[in-house]
Amino acid sequence: MRTASIQRRTNETDISLTLNLDGSGQHTIATGVGFLDHLLTHVAVHGLFDLTVAARGDLHIDAHHTIEDTALVLGQALGQALGDKAGLVRMGSAYVPMDEALAFVAVDLSGRPYAVVGAHWHGPSIGHFPTSLVDHFIESLAAAARANIHARVLGGRDDHHQAEALFKALGRALDAATQIDPRRAGQVPSTKGVVE
Repeated sequence: MRTASIQRRTNETDISLTLNLDGSGQHTIATGVGFLDHLLTHVAVHGLFDLTVAARGDLHIDAHHTIEDTALVLGQALGQALGDKAGLVRMGSAYVPMDEALAFVAVDLSGRPYAVVGAHWHGPSIGHFPTSLVDHFIESLAAAARANIHARVLGGRDDHHQAEALFKALGRALDAATQIDPRRAGQVPSTKGVVE
């Protein structure tokens, strides 16, 4: 089983997360930020990951620390669950439409953290989730998972639709990248012989 359990406790947040890469999309998510719960649900369901997240943060200040730290913990769990990455497909991508919005995400579980996010947001927030933190969530996820993630909103008028399409695409791209390719016969997917 490719699973991970992470607990992160700081003066700003207290987060417990479990991840099963070979799941069926079962999820229990409670972060105190409703739209973050909604987006993580899409990652679980469309990535077919079993995901449990319980987060308490300093929401009396704002949602920033809760959103950022949840991304960091999810990234750490992803890296832990992948282990030595033997037999891994490693790269994946997905286009996802959501009504008028269209998003694209490409992922390389390369061991080299890098994120490029391209999105135009029309308002300052979606519920209690600042739209600026959509980009920051993906950047934090990439850093903690040591992954290369390119994420683009290619069009749309509604911020909710754009963000939802982006996270559905993230789930599908991660699902593709985390698959085991039996043709690799357990070999690490790198010409260097190691993915760190």
